[in-house]
Parts: sequence; C-alpha cells; structure tokens
Amino acid sequence: MPHLEGERRCGCPGEQRECEQRERPYQQDHNSSTEKPGMVPPPPGEEGQTVILPPGWQSYLSPQGRRYYVNTTTNVNGYHTSGTPAHPPETAHMSVRKSTGDSQNLGSSSPGKKQSKENTITINCVTFPHPDTMPEQQLLKPTEWSYCDYFWADKKDPQGNGTVAGFELLLQKQLKGKQMQKEMSEFIRERIKIEEEYAKNLAKLSQNSLAAQEEGSLGEAWAQVKKSLADESEVHLKFSAKLHSEVEKPLMNFRENFKKDMKKCDHHIADLRKQLASRYAAVEKARKALTERQRDLEMKTQQLEIKLSNKTEEDIKKARRKSTQAGDDLMRCVDLYNQAQSKWFEEMVTTTLELERLEVERVEMIRQHLCQYTQLRHETDMFNQSTVEPVDQLLRKVDPAKDRELWVREHKTGNIRPVDMEI
Repeated sequence: MPHLEGERRCGCPGEQRECEQRERPYQQDHNSSTEKPGMVPPPPGEEGQTVILPPGWQSYLSPQGRRYYVNTTTNVNGYHTSGTPAHPPETAHMSVRKSTGDSQNLGSSSPGKKQSKENTITINCVTFPHPDTMPEQQLLKPTEWSYCDYFWADKKDPQGNGTVAGFELLLQKQLKGKQMQKEMSEFIRERIKIEEEYAKNLAKLSQNSLAAQEEGSLGEAWAQVKKSLADESEVHLKFSAKLHSEVEKPLMNFRENFKKDMKKCDHHIADLRKQLASRYAAVEKARKALTERQRDLEMKTQQLEIKLSNKTEEDIKKARRKSTQAGDDLMRCVDLYNQAQSKWFEEMVTTTLELERLEVERVEMIRQHLCQYTQLRHETDMFNQSTVEPVDQLLRKVDPAKDRELWVREHKTGNIRPVDMEI
C-alpha cells in the first residue's frame, strides 16, 4: 500500500526484515485463518514451542497458507521467517478446476478426462473456493465487521453492465466521507455568517435612540437593555471567531491531500489486479497450449497403434516431451499466478485495515469538533445570560412611586393648591 500518512515499512514483530525476506516469505499451513492476539502456533517442526506476539500484532493466513503479521496500531505488515526455505504452492487455481498434479501428469493426461470434483472457481481473474465444495473459512476479524473480511468479490455496477471491485467501494466511501467533512465545514461557515450578521444587527440596534428619553429607574433599566445588546453583539462575534478557528478550519483542513493519497492507493491495488489478470491470461494460454500438445500426442499415439502412419517411436517421444514441457509451462504460470494473488491478498488486507483506521479517525475527529461546537454554544448561552443579568437587576429595582417622587422634585411648579374665590 502506498504511503498514506507517514512512512509504512514492511517488517516482522520485534525487528526489521530484510528485502529478501520480504520478497520470499516463509510459508506455513494451518487450519485457521487467524489466531488469538499475542499467540500463534509454532512453525512445523517446532510444535513444542508457542510463538508469543508483541502487543498490537495480529497473525493472518493468506489463501495459500502463507502466514504474515499486521500491527493493528500502525498497520505495518510482515512475514514469519525461519530457517525452513519457502516452498511453492501445492495447488493451482483455475477457472473452475480441481487441483492439478505434477508436470509429468499434466503433460501425459488425457485432455478429455473430466475432473471428479471442482474445487475452485475464478471470477474476474480472482480464484475462490467453489460454492459446492467450499470449506468453512474463518473471518480474519470475527465479530468486527471489518473491511478486510467483506470486500473480496466484485459487485455489479448499478449504472452499467460492468462490475465494481470491492476495494473500489471502500475508496468511494472514503472519498464520500471526505466530501461530507467538507460540506460540514461549509455548513459551519454559513452558521458563522449568521452569527456575524446577527452581531452586526445587535450592535446597530443598541445605538438606536428610540425611547431614549425614558426617565427614572425604568429609564435606567431601558438603557441597560440597549447596552446588553451591544454586549451580546460582542459575545456573538467571539462565538463566530471561535467557530472559525476551532471548528470550521479544522474540518476544512483535515487531510488536505486525502484525495491524492486515495488515488495513489487506488492505483496501487489496481496495478496488483492488472498483474493478477495478466498472470491469469498466461495460465489460460498455457492451458490451451497444453491441451493442444496433449491432443497432438494422443492423435499420434492412436495413429501409431492402428498403423495409419509410419511415425517412429522417436516422434512419439518428441511429442511427449513437448507435452511435458507444456505441462511445466502451465505449472510455472500457475505458480506465478498464485504468487500474484497472494501479493494482492496481503496488500488488500493491509490496505483495507488502513482504510478502516482512517475512517474511524475521521469520524472521531468530526465528533470531537462537533462537541467543541456544542461547548462553544453553551458558553455563548452563558455569556448571553450574563449580559441580561444587569437588566434583570435593574428591572427588579423599578419603583414607580420613587420615579414619581424624583420627577416631581425636579419638575414641580408649586405645591400651593387653588382655593375658592371670595366675594
């Protein structure tokens, strides 16, 4: 998998493996696909020992029985190595085939003989167990609904006649998540604009001269109402500024090069699928050549038996050698195909686990910033409450009688009342 965030190195638990070990890992057969974290069965010949994995490492098996490891924290992958040399796969996966034998049997068997049981089926150049003979496969990460367990096959494209690779669906989800993150940022930006406009209108309204001539304790309360608008305007301006720096900007800038990284990742897996398709085409070509050589050998053998031809025994040996060579070529092509499929399998597991980690990280990041939004909103409410508390205090002090007294003292014209006129 290409680098997504930081350098990803191939290695084994506890030490860095050499390039040769990475290219030719040790293979071992085991009945299960995954083991309990921290403990895996020992290699053949070392059954009396138990392999203890460092914390964070998980053991997996490829379809051909190759054991490799993934660090569930960093998603570094590597292979188990030992003194036992790597051995080629013992099975050959075809379109719908039973496991082939050795090259001698391939070269000399009759092309018309049908296989007694079909063990595998190849779909879009990927080989799967045949549904009728499929052994039970244990999930790599049971109970977790992990990406690495459910996206091996291709899916019919609803918008066309083709198919969409399972990995492509995962990439589309990642890109959709990036788009949703961008739209959330734009939504917060619109919220900021509303706050800024609201603050501007509050400040403008606080300067309005309406009812400015109100007097007494009620006049003081009214003046405080207008001042509270100015204070509230400041609160909303600060709220909008914090929304920008603590919510909108982080949402917008999170993984700025994400699309570019996903494109690299897509190309990496697509190249492996192309290599797999090329190897599969070579297998089919070699199979066709073997069939022709076997047919030619059988025809010459029959002609010799019924004496319809003067072909010598040397001609038969020559045809047999060609048939055997075709069998060898087929075995070689099958081996190369299996190697390509194992490489694709291993990169799929590692890459899908990385995509899974990235998705969890994205969701958690958005959740944290939305929590920050609600926290800022609560703080704004508290600050707004503080701006109206002085208003509440003055309103409780409003005293019409006192106001009347003060006004009368200031504006009185005389306290001598009129009397009746005398004659």
